[in-house]
Amino acid sequence: MVIDNTNTIGVIGGTGKLGAALARRWAKAGLRVAIGSRDADKAREAAAALAAETGASVDSGLNADIAARADLIVVSVPFASQVATLEEIRAAAAGKLVVDTTVPLMPPKVMRVQLPAEGCAALRAQQVLGEAVRVVSAFHNVAAHKLATDEDIACDVLVFGDDKADRSQVMALADAAGLRGLHGGALPNSAAAEAMTSVLIFLNKTYRVDGAGLCITGELDMNADA
Repeated sequence: MVIDNTNTIGVIGGTGKLGAALARRWAKAGLRVAIGSRDADKAREAAAALAAETGASVDSGLNADIAARADLIVVSVPFASQVATLEEIRAAAAGKLVVDTTVPLMPPKVMRVQLPAEGCAALRAQQVLGEAVRVVSAFHNVAAHKLATDEDIACDVLVFGDDKADRSQVMALADAAGLRGLHGGALPNSAAAEAMTSVLIFLNKTYRVDGAGLCITGELDMNADA
């Protein structure tokens, strides 16, 4: 599936490491991106830097304003800020697809799996945003500092959501970022990828890995879901 480059991807929390890295990759792939932040000045500075690097026109603004102007919304904020951020954009997100990248890391024990009471951060996002918003979760297991480079990354992105067409759209976003997007099933399955992030952090420390990721083995028939 190809993402329409006339649509705007609003990256909420786009001045953070993951959000900025994704926005950069999508802009370099020719997609239209907009940077949202709690601080309009930081968003403007990040957008200007990205525009200067890529030659693209990059919009910026407060999170709620970018959510209102975007056709598709990607939320990239720390777990501690998830609920407040989602409440901030809820009205603007009605009727849209929201990609939640949140991983429930709770410092200082980030190497220990600590899923929220809802079962996973993705289900919490759906609960906060309500039925008017279609939530898909993805990009949990890819290192932001690697995304911020131009190097090839041998990492798969598991995409979770209750609607297959919505998942396919987010898989195309992963592909545009130089990754491989794969269907991971229904939204509750996001718990597996969210939990795996803590395991990967543990592996990074234990085996001195520079950003371990996931790569699904086997010869996958990528046309099977068409």
